[in-house]
Amino acid sequence: MIFIGIGSNLSTETYGPPIAICEAAIELISKNHVSIVHRSSWYETAPLPASEQPNYTNGVIAVKTNLDSLQLLNKLLSVEREMGRQRSEPNAARIIDLDLLSYNAEIIESKILTLPHPRMMERAFVVQPIAEIAPAWRHPLTGITITEILAGLTDQDIKLIPA
Repeated sequence: MIFIGIGSNLSTETYGPPIAICEAAIELISKNHVSIVHRSSWYETAPLPASEQPNYTNGVIAVKTNLDSLQLLNKLLSVEREMGRQRSEPNAARIIDLDLLSYNAEIIESKILTLPHPRMMERAFVVQPIAEIAPAWRHPLTGITITEILAGLTDQDIKLIPA
């Protein structure tokens, strides 16, 4: 399974509110040699680490692609730039955030790419959507199922956004 995390907490004139931005990101991703296999519901979460910025809209898609993991990462960064993301400071509010969370069972640690995503197991806004679309998925490093990981994340407030 290849998982991509999608999030936004800013509105734009071009794309509208965060949920519309996330939907537009999925459209742009699918035009880059990537097929959407599954997509989660959208969830609202507070920013991590806690701050005064607006809440996020988050979700996860499972995809298939002939691109390798680094090529896919570069496509995601290209989509972010196309949508107007500017990287100013860590954890800043953002128009769009696309994270390559897991690429099949690849384990990579480099300056450019770390797989699986190093903080994914700590974030309910990643774990809950993956559990929704792939409840039997196991973390490649730990072997722990996503539902077991989710059971340990009781301290984070995550709300399903009604469809």
